Amino acid sequence: MRVSGVTRGAMTAFSMLSLVLPFSGITVSALAQSYPAKPIRLIIDTAPGGVTDILGRMSAESLASQSGRQVIVENKSGSSGHIALDYLAHAPSDGYTLMIVGGGNLVIQPFLQKSLPFDPLNDFLPVFNVAETPHILVVPQVLPANTVGEFVAYAKSNPGKINYGSAGIGSPPHLSGYLFARTTGINVTHVPYKGVAGTMPDLVAGRIQLVSMSLGSARTNLNAGNLKALATAARKRLGGLPSVPTAAEAGIPGWDMSAWFGVFSPRDTNPEIVRYINGKMQAWVDEPRTRARFLDIGAESIGGSPASFAERVRSDFKYWGQVIKESGITLD
Repeated sequence: MRVSGVTRGAMTAFSMLSLVLPFSGITVSALAQSYPAKPIRLIIDTAPGGVTDILGRMSAESLASQSGRQVIVENKSGSSGHIALDYLAHAPSDGYTLMIVGGGNLVIQPFLQKSLPFDPLNDFLPVFNVAETPHILVVPQVLPANTVGEFVAYAKSNPGKINYGSAGIGSPPHLSGYLFARTTGINVTHVPYKGVAGTMPDLVAGRIQLVSMSLGSARTNLNAGNLKALATAARKRLGGLPSVPTAAEAGIPGWDMSAWFGVFSPRDTNPEIVRYINGKMQAWVDEPRTRARFLDIGAESIGGSPASFAERVRSDFKYWGQVIKESGITLD
């Protein structure tokens, strides 16, 4: 189930860290001071309109404003982001080609594919962890359960009758639903759809009983009273859902699902250029207006050093590899 490049990537994961650790604390040299000297290209690994695309365009707007150079946005969607990732892996390592990607395409999908044209851990350099969208557990308004405890009790009293929808086999909503069922000990049936939006008609009607998704995806139907949120995977209560408990508060601390979005460059990009981009983007996400814009789409800013981002990628890669191995989930 694991791809040919994954084992090699896992064995040499620390090489990725070694590329970013040396420049923490160094001063910006003449190289970084002369950068950028021409327009930057920011690749987005999805089609226009989704959270990755929105965050990518916001990132491009900010970087262009702070650097004084044009940032050209280009969507390269398809194959779970692998078309864009392959493009980045073979792009020049000069700092003029960057990409924003959803974490699942780097730390989940590699364990579901038979082969990849790139090494997910060693062909890319983590630059900046832009934001994350904690998942929320959403149920139909007609379901007689208003808390996680009530839902678990309902599921156990209706064995074989609880279905949870997802954006497809191996997608974050699929894995999130699997983790929730494993954590709570309930028996549920997975129903894959083509994207989270495809789950909505059946979820609102009560034909499926649970979906794990971002606040941005659920907001319209939550505000309309069609759905109820039982818990969030956030570390603290979401500003957009202040009355909804966190997973820990709801009694399921083992359920943790948050999709992150980050900027990467080709692996041999000069560390000082990476530091320059990271610093500009950190200043951007620290602005109150940026945090407010993120809140509007159900996202929370993260930030931090390239080294901390690299560690998160490595840790998540290891964690999800184990989860998928235990679950037996496969695309075959």
